[in-house]
Amino acid sequence: MKAPASASLKAPVKFRMPTSENLVPIRLDIEIDGQRYKDAFTWNPNDPDSEVQPFAKRTVKELKLPSGFGGQIQQSIQSQLADFRSYEGQDMYNGEKIVPIKLDLRVNHTVIRDQFLWDLNNFESDPEEFARTLCKDLCIEDPEVGPAIAVAIREQLYEVAVQNVASARENRLSKKGRRGSEHFPASKVSGAALDLMKLFNFRSSVIRKRKDWDYYKPVLDLLSNEDVDVLEAREERSGR
Repeated sequence: MKAPASASLKAPVKFRMPTSENLVPIRLDIEIDGQRYKDAFTWNPNDPDSEVQPFAKRTVKELKLPSGFGGQIQQSIQSQLADFRSYEGQDMYNGEKIVPIKLDLRVNHTVIRDQFLWDLNNFESDPEEFARTLCKDLCIEDPEVGPAIAVAIREQLYEVAVQNVASARENRLSKKGRRGSEHFPASKVSGAALDLMKLFNFRSSVIRKRKDWDYYKPVLDLLSNEDVDVLEAREERSGR
């Protein structure tokens, strides 16, 4: 991995993957009539959507899959690209963040279990280069292992980036709530309280949604049971 960037980003930045290339991790798991197709790769969100259909057709042809897989592959890729693009242009906070990345993969006959730290402020980092170096150090010759490692890293970084968008949004709402409480006259206290309740109800719904998405899982796996209990108690207090 390249050396961490020296400057820390305390101000919000626009959403993107904290890597040198802003690539979307795509994961496919499609089953039709008892036949299953699984794959994982990256996609450039700036590429035209017109390239998705030819890719799906080529995949079906090369792997000799039933024709019904073509439409499902295309739909899944487009859906994941749309999710990624929905965050583009939004603010996210990185701060001085070092996050744990955990690998627990089985690719063909190779099992990879590793954990390490990743600097979110290093926008020159390269998961693909890291994966190639790791495979070289471990003398792994299977060409499918490196790409699988890179996608797994990007998936976890994507999850953290989405969390950072939610954090920036919550921070804006909190600031608006504080400004609103300062400017409301005493005669309108009840109205102000109602508006603040709406804000914090929205905030708690974001936290619940993050739980549903299970974005904390890569981090929680590396914490002690006591630390996990503290985090969960903190979320419960924030959600009330």
